[in-house]
Amino acid sequence: MNDSDLRDWLILIRAPGQGARRIREGLVLRGGVGGYMAWLRSHGERLPAETRAWLAAPDEAALARDTAWLQGANHRLLLCTDEDYPPQLEAIADAPAALFVAGDAALLLRPQVGIVGARKAQAPALATTRRFAAELAAGGLLVTSGLADGVDGVAHAGALDAGEPTVAVIGTGPDLVYPSKHRALAHRIAEQGAIVSEFAPGTPSCAQNFPMRNRIIAGLSLGVLVVEAGLRSGSLITARYAGEQGREVFALPGSIHNPLAEGCHALIAEGAQLVQRSDEILAALGPAAVELGAELRARLAGPGPAVPVAKRPAGPFDWRQDDEYRRLIDAMGYDPVLLDALVGGTGLAPGALSSMLLMLELEGEVAVLPGNRYQRVVR
Repeated sequence: MNDSDLRDWLILIRAPGQGARRIREGLVLRGGVGGYMAWLRSHGERLPAETRAWLAAPDEAALARDTAWLQGANHRLLLCTDEDYPPQLEAIADAPAALFVAGDAALLLRPQVGIVGARKAQAPALATTRRFAAELAAGGLLVTSGLADGVDGVAHAGALDAGEPTVAVIGTGPDLVYPSKHRALAHRIAEQGAIVSEFAPGTPSCAQNFPMRNRIIAGLSLGVLVVEAGLRSGSLITARYAGEQGREVFALPGSIHNPLAEGCHALIAEGAQLVQRSDEILAALGPAAVELGAELRARLAGPGPAVPVAKRPAGPFDWRQDDEYRRLIDAMGYDPVLLDALVGGTGLAPGALSSMLLMLELEGEVAVLPGNRYQRVVR
């Protein structure tokens, strides 16, 4: 990647009003980062004011900080257009456009199991977490978690103490450690595994970042184990993401008198697999791990796509030449319409419709309205 492309990527990552899905679709529609940035700059009237302002005058100090971090040893910006972008993460609906990685980015290609749980987990649950992490790591699954206090931190330490690498997906910039008590642990992970962040250097800890982090933990993993969690635990968000992404969800049962077992019991009632031994997880995820290995071998044996795959017609984009796009436009009519109504009116899947609507929005054919409504633009 040349310096110009890197600068464009860093500007896009920090641009307000963009986000992972919009960037990925823009790359597909415009043939790469240079083409997408050129389109954004030439169609400023279609962008929110804050996006226009950022593109016209990005924070050079912030971009310099990003560049300086990337120059550090074993630091990388892993792009969704790179051949070694993890295929299991690429498969989710809202995959990150780019990841800042400290450590060995190749580890993200390995079959992974997410281990999450309560920050204030009790001592028996923490001991179980450590044992499961060590056994799963020894069994060939890379342990992935969120570096949080409690179960997350112990899962990372359990894998490392067993002589195996681990991946931490964090909710801050890659240059920050939260909680600060895990600074030494984060150093070990970066040395022996990988620290991964969707957020640019300097991004502080804030509440909305952690659900975004959780979708990445679930997306990287073939399955997620919830060790101990209350009914309002963020671990249940990770489990929900895993279920929505078609991944296995495992839960450890606990005492009916323990409030931190209620989340696990709720997951089991909803269909999560109750597990008591690590070999149950290894057996359940074995076929998926083999399938992932075959997919990686096939991908790395060929040239690979230059840009991420998405729903679009072959050749230059012209919705008028595509039957599905015309069907979508016809179904919209001229009044605001909800996505659910378009699903019923077109027979298309919600994920495909979302991609198509974004492309039409970028073309200026569709406007997005409050309340997740869409309206055709009349010229």
